[in-house]
Amino acid sequence: MTVTRKLTAGLFAAVAATAVATAAPAAAQPTGSADLWQPLAPVPSLDVARYVGTWYQLAAVPQPFNLDCARDTRATYGVIDASNISVNNTCTTWSGGTNDITGNARVNDPVTNAQLHVSFPSVPFQNGPDGPTNYVVTYLADDYSWALVGDPARFSGFVLSRTPAVSEDGWREIRSVVESRGYNSCLLLTSPATGGRTDIAPLCTV
Repeated sequence: MTVTRKLTAGLFAAVAATAVATAAPAAAQPTGSADLWQPLAPVPSLDVARYVGTWYQLAAVPQPFNLDCARDTRATYGVIDASNISVNNTCTTWSGGTNDITGNARVNDPVTNAQLHVSFPSVPFQNGPDGPTNYVVTYLADDYSWALVGDPARFSGFVLSRTPAVSEDGWREIRSVVESRGYNSCLLLTSPATGGRTDIAPLCTV
């Protein structure tokens, strides 16, 4: 899903070299919601069969391992068994090449199926299939058209969509959901994608 050396799912962030390159916590914004300083909450239920497939990254909290990704950051998931999901993250680099990495996501929360541990064999401290939750699906559209995922402490955050194109109303909805889940929307940057946005901008300005 989203913890890799160079790219992530959701998941998933094309960021300029001058953008924030540290995994700083996305500080909560006052939105009138519940206590946003609590760990990122999962959706009540995730239908894994509907969730698998390809997702396009629309925006993300910049991560050091994303700096090589210029555009078209995607994650493709597939069912392995009741507890495991295959993960393939890919993006187009600044030089026009392709980066990709394959790993595994193991369900840590069989009640919701929405909290998982993502691992990649070649990534230090992420190379085992078992481990703490580092991927939480905290929002999912009713039609599974887009999702918001992150880690429990909100050090990471990814807006994922089935398509790269989003309307103005869609972006307003995304920003509202991101803020309602305790993120500072100014710390998420949009991800350039063929057929979608071409710029890198703070989500709070979109």
